[in-house]
Amino acid sequence: MKSFPQLKAVLFGIALFPVFRLLWLGYSHQLGANPIEFITRSLGTWTLVFLMITLGITPLRKLSGWNWLVRLRRMAGLYAFFYALLHFITYIWLDQFFDMPAILKDVVKRPFITVGFAAFVMLIPLAITSTNAMMKKLGKRWQTLHRLLYAIAIFSVVHYWWLVKKDITQPLIYAAVLSVLLGFRVLTAKFWNRV
Repeated sequence: MKSFPQLKAVLFGIALFPVFRLLWLGYSHQLGANPIEFITRSLGTWTLVFLMITLGITPLRKLSGWNWLVRLRRMAGLYAFFYALLHFITYIWLDQFFDMPAILKDVVKRPFITVGFAAFVMLIPLAITSTNAMMKKLGKRWQTLHRLLYAIAIFSVVHYWWLVKKDITQPLIYAAVLSVLLGFRVLTAKFWNRV
């Protein structure tokens, strides 16, 4: 695909839109009655979106034959980490004011925070090992490590589901999308050596 660098640059810019949107909403005082909750949830939602995009690239590539899509997977995965990091920073800074005892208490006592924190911690080694040099250094272990993404996505959906107390429509949508994406891998595993 000759125009791939331009496409990648455009998609890179589009993926930053949620950050600029939050900045604009903050500047124009449109973050609602609870700005911290709005920012935290928005960043969490975009983390989930990019996790689903990352997991969706392989099925879409196999179904469409567009092999160039695989070259976007790393960027999508790093954006998932980027939004997860901002989500985490918002929680520990704006919500908890770096009160480590309170944060640790939250992680231990509130299950939705426990699974969310676990998902974030598992994302860190994936982000660190996303370079070409780390891929070469780790060899086959790289692919094994990056299969953690499946667990991260499951934990992230559970985190969202347990956070929502009444209307579970949105978590249910993410759970359904994730089930399709993981189900595709299970169903096609016998036909392809690499899933």
